[in-house]
Amino acid sequence: MASSSIKEEIEKANKKAVERMMESEPHWVDMGVAGKVIPDLKGMKLLHAGPPITWDRVSGPLKGALIGAVIYEGWADTPERAERLLETGEVVFEPTHPHRVVGPMAGVVSPSMPVFIFYDPKFGNYAYTNMNEGLGKVLRYGAYGKEVIDRLKWMAEVLYPVLKATIDEIRRDGKPGLNFKNIIAQALHMGDECHNRYVAANALLLKEISPYMFSTGIDRKDVIAAYNFIARNIIFPLNMGMAAAKLMTLAAHGIEYSTIVTVMTRNGTDMGIWVSSLGEEWFTAPAPIPKGVWFPGYSEKDANPDIGDSSITETAGFGGFAMAAAPAIISYVGSTVEFAIENTKRMYEITYTKHKYFTIPYLGFQGTPTGVDIRKVVKTGITPTINTGVAHKEPGIGQVGAGIVQFPIEPFKVALRRFAQKYGI
Repeated sequence: MASSSIKEEIEKANKKAVERMMESEPHWVDMGVAGKVIPDLKGMKLLHAGPPITWDRVSGPLKGALIGAVIYEGWADTPERAERLLETGEVVFEPTHPHRVVGPMAGVVSPSMPVFIFYDPKFGNYAYTNMNEGLGKVLRYGAYGKEVIDRLKWMAEVLYPVLKATIDEIRRDGKPGLNFKNIIAQALHMGDECHNRYVAANALLLKEISPYMFSTGIDRKDVIAAYNFIARNIIFPLNMGMAAAKLMTLAAHGIEYSTIVTVMTRNGTDMGIWVSSLGEEWFTAPAPIPKGVWFPGYSEKDANPDIGDSSITETAGFGGFAMAAAPAIISYVGSTVEFAIENTKRMYEITYTKHKYFTIPYLGFQGTPTGVDIRKVVKTGITPTINTGVAHKEPGIGQVGAGIVQFPIEPFKVALRRFAQKYGI
């Protein structure tokens, strides 16, 4: 095939990929127990954020979260016994993305954890995510003390039934579910970027679901407790936004000749990407350490390399790519308002298009940078730059800050070489 024809095929494929990404309609449609609704999550198996990894290379926060999940499941009663099960392979751990699951930071999902079920009626895909625990000393940051396990159990025993009944009420009202794409689009006009800032999105979520929550018939004290937990956890919608983004990127995945990135993720040791036309082949490099703002008593020397599936938000065209819509995020992740604006503008140079539905008021309602193109990354030398939470490098401690991280270029270069090899370029 002539080079001009190859270029035409790539152009056509990339246009299709980003169109599908933008036209996806992710809805929260149900709740379920992970081991019953996520395909192939059976037995003593855990899922984790990022590309595949072996126990000898597992980072501190991921190790802590895996240990905590083993204790939560009741497979071990001490951290030492939990670690032994993981080390010997009696407990298996696999990446989330091949299971159509996403989770922030360590992203660990275990069989008995409740999960949100998201569905895209436009393209027929499902995605799953766990419930957000809040900030600080939590499982996703590698903490696994008694308060962490107790909170997870409360979420399963109280929060989950309330949310399950709530979404049942929404669907009983004749709705297909809760359209989360609409919440993201509105929140971008209200000061969120929908990765690390969900203040507006949380208010919009509560506005949508409160009438249904309080008409579920569940014991009022449990409903109030659930409502207060969500209201006080301003990052609660993060997991839902990630599941929505997973559906958007799933719609763009598997298109021959497309050079659009459909997964960007980190496990605390490596970062990795998928490319639409290259299936589920991982392209990885060492995960960088974020630059940011540290909680009292901590500094960069305590920080673990970047971790989490939450960069699926940038992959779908929001999050850190939309920082110009959320100047207040700077108070959380550091840097300056000027940087937030400049970063969004710089991301236009490595993406295929501007989003149709996610727009930024400050930039004259331009669409957000959407569709990372491995060719543009390699050509410009500009790599995706996102905002992120920071976990302590030792297991069991938790969050120590937040900041900005720039992905390495190597996976994009290797992916482009693999693409050229596949298509004989």
